[in-house]
Amino acid sequence: MSVWRDVVGQEAAVEALSRAVGDERLMTHAWLLTGPPGSGRSTAARAFAAALQCPAGGCGDCHECHTAASGAHADVQVVATEHTYLRLDDVKPLVMLAQQRPSAGKWRIIIVEDADRLLDDSGNLLLKSIEEPPPRTVWILCAPSSEDVLVTIRSRCRHVGLRVPPASAVADLLVRRDGIDQVVAAYAARAAQSHIGMARRLALDEGARNRRREVLRVPGRLTSVGAAVLAAGELVEVASEDAKAATTQRNAEERAALMRSLGAEGVTLLPPAVRSQVRQLEENQKRRATRSLRDGLDRALVDLLAFYRDVLVTQLGADMVDLVNTDLWVDVDRLARNSSPEDTVRRMDAIGLARERISANVAPLLAVEALMVELMSPGIGARVDRARVKVAGAG
Repeated sequence: MSVWRDVVGQEAAVEALSRAVGDERLMTHAWLLTGPPGSGRSTAARAFAAALQCPAGGCGDCHECHTAASGAHADVQVVATEHTYLRLDDVKPLVMLAQQRPSAGKWRIIIVEDADRLLDDSGNLLLKSIEEPPPRTVWILCAPSSEDVLVTIRSRCRHVGLRVPPASAVADLLVRRDGIDQVVAAYAARAAQSHIGMARRLALDEGARNRRREVLRVPGRLTSVGAAVLAAGELVEVASEDAKAATTQRNAEERAALMRSLGAEGVTLLPPAVRSQVRQLEENQKRRATRSLRDGLDRALVDLLAFYRDVLVTQLGADMVDLVNTDLWVDVDRLARNSSPEDTVRRMDAIGLARERISANVAPLLAVEALMVELMSPGIGARVDRARVKVAGAG
C-alpha cells in the first residue's frame, strides 16, 4: 500500500513529489500543484503531506500517513475556503501558524486548496511568509493553473502540474475505493469527464444523475424565446435547490454548535455580544451559499458544453473520439443533423461566455437567460434579431 494509491493517472507528478520526499536536497519550502478541476490536486497535496511526515516516505499504513491524509495530523493544516475569495482574515492565522515549529512530525505543512482565490491583500500577506519561511515549514498551494495564482507567489514555488486522468483510471478508483459497480463507475467517470469528485457523486447519488439528465434535456426544449427564458429560470432554480440542500443541515448544525459554545441554547433574547457572533456566522453561511450556487451552475454549464462537444464530434465525423454522453446519442444525433458545426461552435462559445459572466458576479439568472437565447436554433435567433431591429426602428 502507498499514500499515492488514490492519485490516479498522475505518474509524472507522483514521481516528482516522491523524489523530493526521498531527497531533502530536492525539497523546497513552497509547492504549487496545478491541474484541471477534478484532477486530484487536493488528493495529491494530502498524499505529499503524508509522505513527508511518514518515517518510511509514504507507506500508507502508519499513524502519520493516516492522520496526514485525513487532515487529523497536528502538523498538517488543510485550508479549503467556502467563500468566493480567501480574505485577509483567512490568511492571517496561517501566517502565524507557519512560524511555529512542528510539534510532532518532521514538517509543519500548510495546504491551501484554493490558492487561486487569494485577493491582492491576502496574497501579499501570504507572499511575505513564503519569502521568509521557517526551516521546517512547507506550503503546498493548489490551483487550476499557475496563471490563476499571483505571479509573485508562483515565482517562489516549485510547480508540479497534474493532467486530466483517463476515465478508465477514475472508474477503477471508484470500484476499488468505493465498491461501486463497474458499469455505474464507467458511466460516472465518463459523464463527469474524469472529474474524480463529481464522478463519485454521480455514481453514489441517483438524484445527481437525474439532475444532470434534466440539464442535458435543455437543448431540445429551446423552441422559442419564452421557452428559453423558462429553461433559464428552471436551471437556476435547480442549482439553488441543490445549494440549499447541501447547506441547510450544515447551517443548522453550525448555529447549534455556536449557541452551545456561547451558553445560549434555548435563549430567546440574545445579548448583543452573542447576536454579533450569530450575525457573523449567518454572513459566512450566505457567502458559502453564493459560492455553492455559482459552482453548481458552472457544473451544469460544463455538462452542457460536453453535450455540444459531442454534437460537434458527430458533425465532424470524428469516429476516433469517444462521446461523453453515449446514453443521449439520439438527442446528440438529432441536433447534429439539424445544425451546422459553425452553429455548434457558436453555442460552445456562448457557454464559455456565460461561465465567465457568472464568475465575474453577473446575476446568475441574467447570465443564463442570455445564454439560453444564444443556444436557440439559428432560425429562431434570426427572427429574434429581426424583431429587435423593428422595435428599434419604431422607436
